Amino acid sequence: MNTPPSPPATKRADGPSVRIGALVPLTRPGWAEAGRHLLAGMELGVREVNDVGGIAGRPLELVVRDTAADPRRAAAAVDELASLGVAALAGEYHSVVARAAATRADALGLPYLCSSAVLDALTEHPTRWVARLAPAQSHGWRIYADFLLSAGHSRIAVAAEPSVYWASGARILRDHIAPRGGTVVELDMRELSSTDVCDELVGTRATALLLLVGHPDPAVPVVRAVRRDQRLTEMMIGAPAGQPEFAEWAELLGGDGAAVPFLRYLPERLGPLGTRIRTALVERLAEAPSFVAFEGYDTVAVLADVLRSRGADRARTADSWSHVAVEGTRGRIQFSRTPGISVRQWLRAPVQVVDRDPAEPGRFRILHTG
Repeated sequence: MNTPPSPPATKRADGPSVRIGALVPLTRPGWAEAGRHLLAGMELGVREVNDVGGIAGRPLELVVRDTAADPRRAAAAVDELASLGVAALAGEYHSVVARAAATRADALGLPYLCSSAVLDALTEHPTRWVARLAPAQSHGWRIYADFLLSAGHSRIAVAAEPSVYWASGARILRDHIAPRGGTVVELDMRELSSTDVCDELVGTRATALLLLVGHPDPAVPVVRAVRRDQRLTEMMIGAPAGQPEFAEWAELLGGDGAAVPFLRYLPERLGPLGTRIRTALVERLAEAPSFVAFEGYDTVAVLADVLRSRGADRARTADSWSHVAVEGTRGRIQFSRTPGISVRQWLRAPVQVVDRDPAEPGRFRILHTG
């Protein structure tokens, strides 16, 4: 299976559609901006598939459901989409929500290609039904830990909210940093205001504060408080989950939101396909696309390739993950099994640590690659 970088124009698809269920957070408390980018990428992918004849002459169709970052709502959407006869599921940004969707898809025997969620344990046991494009959290966050250590930060504070995802991230950081002589101190955001965080940081002697919290609250108030506290002028603020990637971060924080390193899943340079898709995404979004938009496009590219070669049979789709070889916007996509990861995983997804340039907050600087 192989998707060409720039398909030639041909007759548009016609006839009964092949449907893919799309899970995206489009309303609060979901990260709606991430959902909008994810959906834009998937919609662009569907348009391009249909412009070159669809799936064996049948149009590809997205059946979109808003998860609003609610695991129960996502699980119910999976049940509904399965009953509607979708050939596969795609999408989701929030890891805890994607885990609920993956667990339900596994139980129903419905193929699910997870676009953006990174939590290692998407299912409790290895499954044939689920594959993932985004790097596993244990991979990306170790790269982030390496960046911290290489930048001279060995005493690190994390402002964390209760969540399986945040707890997993804190554990990955601690397990990677502690053997190298570092320390991770946790600040419980259930008990602390943004002002309290500043007072706690002074006592920890940490040189870096990581935001393992929701956006915009409490992430934005914490950043503002730390930036304005004269005792913390040398404190580095980081956000490994990627909050500063999106335009809303810069709009809310301005210069205060610059120089906050985060994980981004893009290569240093896009190839011809990635460059072309970036231009199309800018036109669709009316702003620079995030890495999440590229993940959305690549999700559809992979599923379209599978459906063309194996048909819309769910079991055959699930059995095809190991045979995928698709040229995506960010590199060649292939799935493998890896220890500790319950789903088929794209192992070569690019990982960067970047931040917004203080001199030009609309520009990103690459600080570290993995």
